Amino acid sequence: MPTFTALTTLTGRKEAEALGEAMERLDPEPTGVGVFELEDGSGLWEVGGYFTESPDAAGLALLAQVFGAKPFAVSELPETDWVAKVRRELSPVAAGRFFVHGSHDSDKVPDGVEALLIDAAMAFGTGHHGTTLGCLKALDWLIEQGEVKHNVADIGCGTAVLAMAAARTWPEDVLASDIDPVAVEVAEANARANGLEGRLHCVEAAGFDHPALAGAAPFDLIFANILKGPLMALAPDLCGALAPGGHAILSGILVEQADDVVAEYSRFGTNLQRRDDIGDWTTLILIRTE
Repeated sequence: MPTFTALTTLTGRKEAEALGEAMERLDPEPTGVGVFELEDGSGLWEVGGYFTESPDAAGLALLAQVFGAKPFAVSELPETDWVAKVRRELSPVAAGRFFVHGSHDSDKVPDGVEALLIDAAMAFGTGHHGTTLGCLKALDWLIEQGEVKHNVADIGCGTAVLAMAAARTWPEDVLASDIDPVAVEVAEANARANGLEGRLHCVEAAGFDHPALAGAAPFDLIFANILKGPLMALAPDLCGALAPGGHAILSGILVEQADDVVAEYSRFGTNLQRRDDIGDWTTLILIRTE
């Protein structure tokens, strides 16, 4: 069965979400619609739909004009064995003591590592991206320094791979959150698959806007692997939820954006302790000094 995609970009989350909702009313209907912020610092949002029939070109053109988006690019995807593709591309990832793998590679887990099972899903964070890899390496570095964390939060958790790594390291429960309800479901499923059900608690929340997060603060360690814009906006709340001497591991930051993020967080009582660049992406370890 052929699959068609229709993709466009525009500025503004509200406008992008409205365009995504409008696409769902097209005839023929899309089998799925996605709305994502591009991770290049441009502020653009991508809106795309998948179709089993060639989409209505006139309808797409009208939607693009109404919502101020670029003209849709429509493509027909070749027939693909997606299971084989995922297995081929999502090879295991080693990050210090952590080893992230899919179920198809369970037989490749070496001895002496902390194995984390993450199968491809509709949430960010399989360990392959430079941001997730950087966060795992940052956590490994903190462990090497003898740090022991009793209260950990993972903000914008995606698959919850970072929260699970912390839960495997220290015996206390870990709190994870994401603005996307699909990500929360994926995180909960991953916790069960990794034997962490009951120890990893996932909530749907934007930033720290949830009673569970407010009630659990202050935290000894906070992960926030999101993007520069949300990180900058989150600075006062995140630093306010961080205990004195506590650490924040931040990523989703392009290399050229890192100095701006460090400067903003320094305004709220944190200092840069370590920085690691992987490709185009930076991971920061900050410590609360006030």
